[in-house]
This record gives sequence, C-alpha cells and structure tokens, in this order.
Amino acid sequence: MHPDAHALNAPDKPACVLASTGQTLGYAELVAASNQGARLLRRSGLKRGDVVAALLDNGLEIFELAWAAQRAGLYLTCLSTKTSAADAAYILRDSGAKVIVASSRFASLVAEALEDLAIQAWSVGDPSPLADWTTMRASLDASPLGDASPGADMLYSSGTTGRPKGVKPPLPEGPVDAPTPLTAMGQALYGMDEETVYLSTSPLYHAAPLRWAMTIHRLGGTVVIMEQFDAEEALRLIERHRISAATWVPTHFVRLLKLPQERREAYDTRSLRAVIHAAAPCPVEIKRRMIDWWGPIVHEYYSGTEACGITALSAEEWLRKPGSVGKAVLGVVKIVNEEGEPLPAGEVGEVYFADGPRFEYHNDPDKTARAYNARGWATLGDIGRLDEDGYLYLTDRKSFMIISGGVNIYPQEIENLLTTHEAVADVAVIGAPDEEMGERVVAVVQPVDMALAGPGLAEALRGFVRQRLGGVKTPRQIDFRAALPREPTGKLLKRLLRDEYQASPERAAAFQNESAT
Repeated sequence: MHPDAHALNAPDKPACVLASTGQTLGYAELVAASNQGARLLRRSGLKRGDVVAALLDNGLEIFELAWAAQRAGLYLTCLSTKTSAADAAYILRDSGAKVIVASSRFASLVAEALEDLAIQAWSVGDPSPLADWTTMRASLDASPLGDASPGADMLYSSGTTGRPKGVKPPLPEGPVDAPTPLTAMGQALYGMDEETVYLSTSPLYHAAPLRWAMTIHRLGGTVVIMEQFDAEEALRLIERHRISAATWVPTHFVRLLKLPQERREAYDTRSLRAVIHAAAPCPVEIKRRMIDWWGPIVHEYYSGTEACGITALSAEEWLRKPGSVGKAVLGVVKIVNEEGEPLPAGEVGEVYFADGPRFEYHNDPDKTARAYNARGWATLGDIGRLDEDGYLYLTDRKSFMIISGGVNIYPQEIENLLTTHEAVADVAVIGAPDEEMGERVVAVVQPVDMALAGPGLAEALRGFVRQRLGGVKTPRQIDFRAALPREPTGKLLKRLLRDEYQASPERAAAFQNESAT
C-alpha cells in the first residue's frame, strides 16, 4: 500500500485538502511531486540514511517533502513552527541535516539558524531570499528513483528535562510500499480504507498527526488539513467534508464540550465512524461526555514518538474499563518496581514494553540506555498498573510525581478532576518547594473568565477537590493565569511551570508568609 498504487488507480482523487482554501492535491500530483523532490534531494548529495529537515506550516507541501524522503530512504526531521533560531540551529546541528525546506515566512529565522552551519536551504510559498523548492523540483523527472528505498521520520521529543533528543528508529528494509504497523492498526481497529476522509486537527510537525495522515495516504483515503485547531471550525469541517475519521487530543474534547450546546448541535457529525484520541490522559468524565455525544466510536491508544509499543481500546471496552488506555497491540506491557522486578496485576510501577520495535535517542547513548532495562524492555517514563485482564491504567509521568510529607501524589488525578469544574478552562498541577512538607501541591488554573479569579474561586476549587479526593490531594496553593503553556497539539508543557516554581524562592516565600497569617 502506497500512494503510487492510488496514483495509477485514482489519479485525480484528492490525497489532501487544505481546509482554509479548499485547495487540493491529487494522488497523481502527490506522487509526481514527491518523485521530483526525491530526485532533487539526491542531486543535492543526500543518500540513504541522511536527514532532511522541514520547518513548514500545515499545508500541502509538507506531504510532498515527506513522501520524497520516504521514497529516497531519508530521515525526515520536522521542526516546530514555534521554534526559535537558536533551537532550530541546535536541532539542525544535532540531527546532521543536510537540507532544510521551510515556509517562506521562516526565511529570516532559517538564515539566522544557519549562520554557522553548512546546510542547503529552500523555501515554499511567497517569494523569499531562499531558493524556491517548488520551482527547483518541478524542473526534474517525475518518474521513480532507480534506487528507491523506504525512509523514516526522526522527530525530536519535547522532553521533560534538558534539550530535546531525536527519536531515531532503524530505517525500514524492503520495498517502499511495504505495509507498516500503523497501517494494520488503522485497518483493524478503526476500519480505515480508501473511502476514509480523515480530519487532521493538529500540527503536522508532531509524530502522530504526520504518521496518521501518511497512513491515510497509504490506504488511499483523503486528508483534510486544519491549519490550526478551532473547535467550532472542526465541527463545520466534519459536516462539510463528511469526515469519517479524525484524531484528537483531550484538550480538543474539552474545547468542543465548552462550546454552547446549541452551537454543538448545529452541525451534522453523523458521518464520523472513528474518533481517535491519544497524546495525553483524558479525564473520565470528559470521555464519557464525548461518548454520550458521538456514540461508541471514541477510540483511544497510548504510545509515544518512540513507538516502542502501543496499547489501544474501543469505546465499548472503555465503558467496561473506564480510565484504561487499553491492552497491548504492539509489544507486551510490563509493570516493574524501582528494582526493575516485574509486578503483579493491580500493583503500580513504571510502564515498560517488551518485544516492541527498537529505537535510539540520536547522539545520546546514555539516554537510550536509561530507556531500556536489563531485560531489554523500553519505557516512555510513565507510571501505571495492569488489571487482571491485561488493561493498562496510567497514573502519571514519573517525572511529575509530587512527594509531599513522604506521600506520593500524582498530579494527573487532580488535573482530571479540576478540568471538569465549570469555572475551569485549563489546569496544571505541579509540586513546588515547601519548607515543611518538602513539596506542596500547586494548581495553576486558567479560569473560563479571568474576572472570576481570586480567593473565592480558589477556595471553591479546593473544596471541590477535597470532597472528591480528600485532603492530601487538595492543592495547598491555587494560582490563576490567563493561559497555560501548551503546544499547538494541546500537550501541556508542565515542565516549564514546574521549573518556574522550583526556581522562584519569591513564590515559596510569599506562600509561607500567607500560611503563617
């Protein structure tokens, strides 16, 4: 399964539709452009195993480049469109990229990032000082490379500490149209096929959005691309394009559910067949409300950029096992204690995958070694438990656990509860230094209306948590902000808040003084 086959069988069928303009890219056009792109990359000196970087807005060009890399045996490294020149320079240097293709609006950023790097740079879109990728590749032969071989992505994880690291899988062997695990998963679990019309809701520089969209291309479906997420616009697109499958993150669900009911009910979403979410834990009440709204089509899976294992479950399974992220569909889940010994069902420990695909962190053998235990099992750094039927329940990230007065407290549980409060738009729970307890529980809350922020709402939220989770898990401190740091995918950048509170003795001192009065 590969776009090549669909270009022969349905050359004019849209492979991609840009939601904002309606511009389309047919399968024959996609294949021709990616063949030309592969030839341009070869002509520029890139060989199998080399790296091409992308700094591209959500659009049609990212797929031309991604499929060019895939058929030329290259690694594709995508940079965040929110990056700085310094961070871009770091990733370009660390990855060993030989070429970067960027949207024209990033031309000056790319020029600054490349000051000390000998990397070819091209742009797409409006005229820029950089050479034009589209013009250069369009002049080349659109037939396949004689030495075509499958490539892969090497994407940089956001990380919880230090600089991000590239997650580098082995390059696939065999023909470029060999099936992939994600293709099989899409077919078996979600009924994806050539009739699928898929809504891509998130930035394509992230692993899951890019990989799922390319999976749809392997199957011969159509990808509708949102340039940025808007809850009501997503509903409008589902109705307009008769979307049958889409991937989401829990933050998207929260934003959809915060829409007034009359606006939610104004759009026809009956075309949906598979609503798939991942990337972050979904509060039980939020997911239950989504199933009530859209029916038993809300699927979930758990994995990471590393893709060393995957668990998944259907809506029907989740209703029997609320809060679970499913059973293993790739690899075997193992729960281990701090000594590395396997734990029985019901015991909480670190989550590992056995017998899954191998990966390494590029240029970081120490981090790679820490991701694997003596048995060769790999971890994404999460804490959880298995039940007696083999379903996995996640507790939290190991690095976010709060130890207060010797008690382990997992922020995720508190966040999941506070998210359901009608006055809360967003929330992060972290540990902050505390002279008496070691760490104290702090909730940083984005209220639905900043005019509500203040002692009254803080006390109401504390009471809300205390009644349901008890005093130990009740935040001792609640701070309000107009917005929390999130990636465009919706992933909460909690480490930024945690680092801020850890590094701010003024905050700790202010809290201690308030507590003493």
